[in-house]
Amino acid sequence: MKLQALGIDLAKNVFHLVGLDSNGQVVIRKRCSRRQVLAFTANVQVQVIGMEACSGAHFLGRALREQGHEVRLMPAQYVKPYVQTNKSDYIDAEAIAEAVQRPRMRFVPIKTEEQLDLQALHRVRERWVMRRTAVVNQIRSLLLERGLTLAKGRRHLQQALPSIFEDAELKLSGMFRALLAQLKLELEQLSVRIEQMDTEIQREACDNEACQRLTAIPGVGPVTATALVGAIGNGSTFRKGRDLSAWMGIVPGEYSTGGRQKLLGISKRGQ
Repeated sequence: MKLQALGIDLAKNVFHLVGLDSNGQVVIRKRCSRRQVLAFTANVQVQVIGMEACSGAHFLGRALREQGHEVRLMPAQYVKPYVQTNKSDYIDAEAIAEAVQRPRMRFVPIKTEEQLDLQALHRVRERWVMRRTAVVNQIRSLLLERGLTLAKGRRHLQQALPSIFEDAELKLSGMFRALLAQLKLELEQLSVRIEQMDTEIQREACDNEACQRLTAIPGVGPVTATALVGAIGNGSTFRKGRDLSAWMGIVPGEYSTGGRQKLLGISKRGQ
């Protein structure tokens, strides 16, 4: 069977597929489990396969490419305008099949295993940093209820905690001191984990040629370099540096009409 476009609506266990012919008519509506998808696509000739760039899309995209298919990933917000009437899994898959054929559609490059590894490092590190910040804020708020005011910042808290434990005139209860000790231990453990993650990121930056070129730029360190490489790879998606700046959201927003150009603040809509 030959298809012009195949749209795949991804899910955790059940995928919905809609195939269009050269006239744009729906000729296939199929519901597959995760194991059945690759078995079905192996026996289909299709011009292009489209999916939304969501969790699991890069893995499936690489698997479909190994079968010889042309696979394109699209941001979900760019597919939404092609959804007609009500929303269902088949309607979403049909919208994907329609959107993937548009010549002005913006596509997301399929990430390699190395890029996904770098992004995983940053996501885990970010969660630990957020958790450490939450622990610091909780300790400061608990001490504030006891009349102890500490300046903002983890360093001020770490410097003040030893003297708080040693000062008997504060009249802190034994239960509160034990609770404070547990929070201090959690804070130290999170700091150790983050330091280990920073060491791993430093090692990855030293081993990656693209990261080495980025760290040569003043102000760009291993964390920024590995995050950028993990997100865009070699940057071939962007025609020029201004396109990369727009993708990162470090350019002014624009709301122009009636021949008048109106520039807004930094959009920050990128990563």
